[in-house]
This record gives sequence, structure tokens and C-alpha cells, in this order.
Amino acid sequence: MEVAVARAAGAVKGASTDPASTDPASGGPLAGRAGRLAAVVLAIAVIALAVTASWLGLSVWRERAAADRAAGAEQAARQTAVNMVSIDYRNVRQGVDRVISGMTGDIKDQWATQAKTIVDTATKNQSTSTVQAVRAGVVSADGDSAEVIVAVTAVTSSPKVKQAAPRYYRFSMDLERVDGRWLVSRLGLVP
Repeated sequence: MEVAVARAAGAVKGASTDPASTDPASGGPLAGRAGRLAAVVLAIAVIALAVTASWLGLSVWRERAAADRAAGAEQAARQTAVNMVSIDYRNVRQGVDRVISGMTGDIKDQWATQAKTIVDTATKNQSTSTVQAVRAGVVSADGDSAEVIVAVTAVTSSPKVKQAAPRYYRFSMDLERVDGRWLVSRLGLVP
């Protein structure tokens, strides 16, 4: 009974009789050296958690950026291959211009040099070629360069060819990112 009266009296005066008080003089959980050690360990844990979360976030961002670059290179290679194989003698000049606009460097110069021959041949033969299927895959990609393989199936016809048959093309393309655009810088046929 005396303990209960003493506690009640302490509560009236504003004094704490709780043994788990945070007041260091009371011997609570943050008292003395043990309390300071707990605070330091907690601070280190929070900092380590923040550093780990930042590192993981940066890793995810880098992986996403690399995947976006690879997807952009694949799409550019796919479109260039479709442009190369899609020929219609009625508008072949525009088709050749689309191909050239997706290229850079020596390959662009080669296509520009051969453009007249391509236009003349397609017009003379009244050739048309329609893409049926396209598949592409990135072989490698880093920063501003990539290698992509593209497979295209197209049906080519002309007045001389009575029964159009599918043709299969496989291209190996090196691409470079120039002013934010992926452009083909090297082109080869894959056997």
C-alpha cells in the first residue's frame, strides 16, 4: 500500500516512477554507454540501408537504360531491313531514300552511289517486294553501338515472274547512335 501511495504522490508531483523511463539518470534503455552504442548501431544500419537502396536503384536504372538502348537499336535495324526489302517500282526512289536515311558512314555513301542503279533496275523490271515476316535479335549492345541480326521473309514479283515465291534474307547490322538516332553503319548478309 505504501508503494502505491508513493507512486500516486510521484505522479501528482510530475515525477516518473516508470523503470523504463528514457531519462539516462533513471537507468532506462538509453542510459549511459549502452544507449549511445545502440544509437550509433541504429544510425549505421539506417545509413547502410540507404546506401544499399540507392545502389540497387541505380543498378535497376542502368539495366533499364541498357534494355531501352538495345530495343531502340533492334527497332532501327528491323526498320532498315524492311525498307531495304520492300520494293515497289512505282515509288522505288522514296524507298531508297528511306533506306539511306537509316544509315550512316560508308554504307550510306555506298547506297547513295547505287541508288540510281537500284531505281532503274526496279523500274525496268517492274519489281515489287512485300515483307511477310521479320525477326530481329540484338547480338550485343553497349553505349552508342550495337550489333543486330535481322531475318526477313519477302515475296517478290514482276511481270516476268508468274508465280511469286518467298525469299529469305538474313542481315547482320552494326549500328551507331548518332544524335540520338540508331543508324546502320555496317551491313552484311548472313549465310
